[in-house]
Amino acid sequence: MSFRLIDSLPRVSLAVALTLLMAACTNTPGGAADAPAVVADHGVLRIPEKSPLRSRIKVAPVEWRETPHVLIAPAVVEADPARTVNILAPLTGRVVELKVGLGAQVTRGQLLAVIASGDFAQAQSDATKAADVLGLAKKSLERAQGVKDAGGSAQKDLEAAQSAYVQAQAEATRAQTRLAVLGASTHDKGGSRRIEITAPQSGTVTTLATAAGAYANDPNAVLMTVTNLDHVWITANVAENEAAQIAAGQPVDVTLPAWPERSFHGTVQFVSTVLDPDSRRLKARIALANADGALKPNMFATANFQVPQPKAAFVPQSALLMNNDSVTVFVEVSPWAFARRTVVLGSDEGANARIVKGLMAGDRVVVAGGVLIND
Repeated sequence: MSFRLIDSLPRVSLAVALTLLMAACTNTPGGAADAPAVVADHGVLRIPEKSPLRSRIKVAPVEWRETPHVLIAPAVVEADPARTVNILAPLTGRVVELKVGLGAQVTRGQLLAVIASGDFAQAQSDATKAADVLGLAKKSLERAQGVKDAGGSAQKDLEAAQSAYVQAQAEATRAQTRLAVLGASTHDKGGSRRIEITAPQSGTVTTLATAAGAYANDPNAVLMTVTNLDHVWITANVAENEAAQIAAGQPVDVTLPAWPERSFHGTVQFVSTVLDPDSRRLKARIALANADGALKPNMFATANFQVPQPKAAFVPQSALLMNNDSVTVFVEVSPWAFARRTVVLGSDEGANARIVKGLMAGDRVVVAGGVLIND
């Protein structure tokens, strides 16, 4: 009998120990009696006073502002066509002197090249002959007028002299005008074969297609191009689906890989009415001042168009929650009580999201920790 009593003591002690342990667990803060982190109340999620989520959730008011949308498009620097002049030989001949080289800076009226041309000598000869005929016609008219005044000639003789003088005057004017167009100066004497080609504007020689001793036999061939780069164009290629957002007069910020530390500011001057058939993009041109010559034709650039937008709500990207095919945010309905609301996003604005539908003035949303409530 004593042996059985001793054998049963460990079992009794174990049962008592388990009972005491269970009682202790039910009274500890980490037991089943702890308050939940989130309480769902008819579509409203409430965070109890002692919930650990209160220290991890941040709420902020919705911002309402008129912020333009930045539309980004690839671009390239181009010379302004209104400031680009192709130099052609006015007459055929041989280039006897070339006064500039490729890349040279020239000023308006500077001598660029000299061409020896037999056609130029002929034009000067024609002008000399026309001037001589005009002088003779003038003397004949004066003589006919004198005879008529003395009563010694008929009226028709005077009229014939007047007609000859008018024709001679017209021919002399034509010959002199042609010489002026060809670039003849007032000190050129008849019979000179040298045409002096001067710069029509200040700028840079951007192309050169001739040399001293070369023949200029094609009057349509370009000898050189002088481009004024004090103002240039930035030609942006806008995607077809974004073309409707671009209009003349919009402000544009331009950046270039060649000048990463600089930003150039301009406005849209012209928007093409025809899409490029190959790239399916619309060309928009921005005029920029280039006094220091930093912008060179054919440089790559990026155009940042400032597209005006109506006043809208802005929230941090961290406030957005993806739920299947919709985007939602948690809106505060009362202190530490939140309701899920579906929103419609506008254009992406970097760290902030533009909300075009779903929020109202005065709303406060969860901007940090919303995913904890969502879970």
